[in-house]
Amino acid sequence: MPTYAYACKDCSHAFEIVQSFTDSSLTSCPECEGTLRKKFNSVGVVFKGSGFYRTDSRDSKGSTVAPAAAPAAPASASAAAS
Repeated sequence: MPTYAYACKDCSHAFEIVQSFTDSSLTSCPECEGTLRKKFNSVGVVFKGSGFYRTDSRDSKGSTVAPAAAPAAPASASAAAS
């Protein structure tokens, strides 16, 4: 079951409570009976294990794409250098 954070708009009392997804949101502060608001925090996502990276699905033989060839130097540039 998820943990939800609430803060009172009137007395600034903040607390967390474990609620089911089907439970309705709390509306009154347990301290002063004021109006509550639900606080939302950023969620940290961590991908663990195999299958999350581009290289995980490739075979161990290496890349199937050939590396780009270096451009050839113009003939006039090599003649001028001599």
